[in-house]
Amino acid sequence: MTVASEAEPLRFCANLKWLFTELPFIERFEAAAKAGFAAVEYASPYEFDAATLRAKLSATGLEQVLINTPAAMPGQPGANGFACMPGERERFREGVQRALRYAAELRCPLVHVMAGLVPADVSRDQAGATFRENLRWASDAAQDSGVTLLLECLNQTDARGYFLRDLDHASQMIEESGASNVRLLFDAYHCRMMGQDVVEQFALHARHIAHVQFADVPGRHEPGSGDMPWKELTACIRGHDYDGWIGCEYRPRVSTLEGLGWRTAFPRRA
Repeated sequence: MTVASEAEPLRFCANLKWLFTELPFIERFEAAAKAGFAAVEYASPYEFDAATLRAKLSATGLEQVLINTPAAMPGQPGANGFACMPGERERFREGVQRALRYAAELRCPLVHVMAGLVPADVSRDQAGATFRENLRWASDAAQDSGVTLLLECLNQTDARGYFLRDLDHASQMIEESGASNVRLLFDAYHCRMMGQDVVEQFALHARHIAHVQFADVPGRHEPGSGDMPWKELTACIRGHDYDGWIGCEYRPRVSTLEGLGWRTAFPRRA
């Protein structure tokens, strides 16, 4: 990978669900700061008191970029969120309110609204109607919070039955909502796993994108470990004047620190 040094630096944030897992979660903040990251993201802050997490952010000088809406435990219905599940409207809405409270405490500008898997006894039309209703409700709930809600499509290999099938589908939901506070989370790994051209897809949906995440394919490891076209994707991201954070949501092949060498190919800014 080679990237022109004179190009505007990209901003990478550490996803603490995936990186520094050699350490207990609460110790990963300091490790991320020492490794040169200026910001972090992670799916679920809810196992900790928000004030505890805020104190870790303050102590390390890190910015909190992104959290997800609450989900059920792995293996349970709702493990990928509740937004499309007709029987879980109240649970979804309580979760959005909880996410907004955490976002306020953590000064976190982005909340990923987890769409969920379509239940076996629910038609896609029913799931779609529920999702649209819940998204409108969530958009209204977040209206005065300063938080932007994000939609992400998960690949059907890792999350079979996930409601948001692809970037076209997620963008359609954004456009139908008509909400100015609902945007797209572009995950290069999920896009590539769907067999799509990541450069083409970023360009097609750039107007909706408010956050980016990545991992290489196959394996979901660090950049350079697979066949992701990093040079072309980076050029596309810069070409569309994207100035947000890029979340490092990958599984290190050996250890987090040993796997950070890829960053030397990308000019960074603090």
